[in-house]
Amino acid sequence: MQLFKKAKISILVASLALPSPAIATTYSDLPDIGTAAAGTLTVEKEIEYGDAYMRILRGSQPIVSDPLLSEYVSSLGASLLANANDVKTPFEFFLIRNRDINAFAFFGGHVALHTGLFLHAKTESELASVVAHEIAHLTQRHLARAMEQQARQSPLTMAALVGSLLLAIAAPQAGIAAAQATTAASIQSRINYTRSNEKEADRIGIETLSRSGFDANAMPTFFTRMADQYRFASTPPQFLLTHPLPDSRITDSRSRAQQYPQQSVPLSPNYQLARARVIARFAGIDSAAALDWFERQSKRASPALKQSMNYGKALVYIDSRQFDKATALLTPLLKQQPNNPFLLDAATDLDINQKKYDSAISRLNNALETQPNNAVLLLNRDYALVNAGRFKEAISGLLKYTHRYPADTNGWSLLQEASDSHGDRAGALAAQGELYALQGRWHKAINNYTQASQLVDLGSLDQARYDARIDQLRVEESRFNALQR
Repeated sequence: MQLFKKAKISILVASLALPSPAIATTYSDLPDIGTAAAGTLTVEKEIEYGDAYMRILRGSQPIVSDPLLSEYVSSLGASLLANANDVKTPFEFFLIRNRDINAFAFFGGHVALHTGLFLHAKTESELASVVAHEIAHLTQRHLARAMEQQARQSPLTMAALVGSLLLAIAAPQAGIAAAQATTAASIQSRINYTRSNEKEADRIGIETLSRSGFDANAMPTFFTRMADQYRFASTPPQFLLTHPLPDSRITDSRSRAQQYPQQSVPLSPNYQLARARVIARFAGIDSAAALDWFERQSKRASPALKQSMNYGKALVYIDSRQFDKATALLTPLLKQQPNNPFLLDAATDLDINQKKYDSAISRLNNALETQPNNAVLLLNRDYALVNAGRFKEAISGLLKYTHRYPADTNGWSLLQEASDSHGDRAGALAAQGELYALQGRWHKAINNYTQASQLVDLGSLDQARYDARIDQLRVEESRFNALQR
């Protein structure tokens, strides 16, 4: 399913050195480790800040809205959260389209991964090690603790520091300048504090990794490869700038990993498919370079790995409109795994590009009989219905989808398109209003709903619904603005 094509933008945030949020688990009987900032910044306030930052990111950074990749990283994150301690907030895992190797975590359980990680993490355990590390930053409240430390050593208040972080996410250079300390002593203190955080996140992350059934040695393995690859680079990747890897840290992580039982972790087909999808569509390389990468990898790949290489090549062929070649690769894969969402999504793209709408809809309906609540399949079917001109059916499905997944921009974007094409201008304005709200563009959101309310019948149920939403948006706008004071 292809909805959004966004330009590559670099991201710099106050990082500690990344469709539906995973559900948090509370461990009320465990000691409250590492929460020195509890008296200054409550968990509830962190959640509010996290929601605000996420809205700013949606409007300013190239967040990957691909439903398959969103589902994959959310599922990976949930499997780690199920085995983590001290989880006190909901979590949301998402991807940013950026070839730089980096990950960062911020208030309210938000973990962002750069797509560049998929280019360098050879196994799911290696990617999971990065996610586990970022989860540990959040469960130990390192960001809140670091900000409290800075507040004690600088003339800036906690409110000013929070504001500078908000600014750093919205406009990185300005934010970093605003948060700079004025003395070398305070800078050195912050570096030492961050290194302490990094070691703690490694220790806790490795424990979570092992308890979740991943290879505990994946963390030092990935760290070592990164350090070796960029040891003499004049401009190391952002990952090494925000997550310094001195030899002592790598040695320490290797020693800790060896304390856990060695376990053989089987190949993860979903990780390999997700990795192939990133390389085919989100790595910022042209089709020739992507095909060359898949061909080189296929020569030394196992049969299981070759399947993901063929999937990746099929995506490239679809995007370059070489449909016969794509069909030749996808057909045998679908015969082996007829209900695999990755393959069904690719087949949907292939059919829609060839205007075979009925074929796509029929295939997706068959798959939904066994996976009735699969978000990827539901969204693909609505996408196919919109392309087939069956707007009324699409709108019905998308109203249910957006109710279930209100933070998924894909659903609102499709609903706007379907409503517009169906002649429902008010519905299209309302859907676009939700997109604006997800980006924190409150004035535009309220204006859209005001227009929608004026278009429908006076005193109708639709008008009452739109007016009620305007009231909600104004309350949300007021809360959002209060966080920046």
